[in-house]
Amino acid sequence: MANTNAPFGFRQVKGTGSAPTYEQNTRYIKSDNSTAIYFGDAVIPLTTGYIAQATASTVRVEGIFAGCKYVSTSQKRTVWSNYWPGSDANGDVEAYVIDDPNAQFEVQSSDSGGTAAVTFANVGEYINLAVGSGNTATGISGMTVNVATLNTTVTLPFRIVGLIENPPGSNGTDIASEFNRVIVAFNNASTRTNGAGPT
Repeated sequence: MANTNAPFGFRQVKGTGSAPTYEQNTRYIKSDNSTAIYFGDAVIPLTTGYIAQATASTVRVEGIFAGCKYVSTSQKRTVWSNYWPGSDANGDVEAYVIDDPNAQFEVQSSDSGGTAAVTFANVGEYINLAVGSGNTATGISGMTVNVATLNTTVTLPFRIVGLIENPPGSNGTDIASEFNRVIVAFNNASTRTNGAGPT
């Protein structure tokens, strides 16, 4: 059965910590950062010390965004949210980021302009993200990993460590068609030194 394109960002499935915190640590978003950051988005560090939504690049990732807290200008109270909408904060936004160097994440694959899937032959290779469109109603990320970027480039942010095959017949488990789901781990990240590349 062919897979459906239904991205959800990076969903943690393994790590040193346990639910619900999964070794989350606090970072900060500048209140005038107008780019939304969704639950499950990869984030990058800025030279200012703040974080921002990651884009498809070789900049090291700071971790995976898991929500935030801020004082709302419009509501005049502290708001806890699973995503940063890009405005409405009075002062810095306290963000929660999964940065456990041993963390692994389930994520949907995509192929910019193609129809390829991630295969068993790609396990051990490095891959870049694709931003996609987050959902403002649910706050859930639209990020995927881009099959077209599979490479041995050690500066890419993630590495493929497995494919999702269970439960059989569920969306994303058809490993022969596009939009299949994979397990990735950090590669080029603040808490983990990137490797020497697959051989």
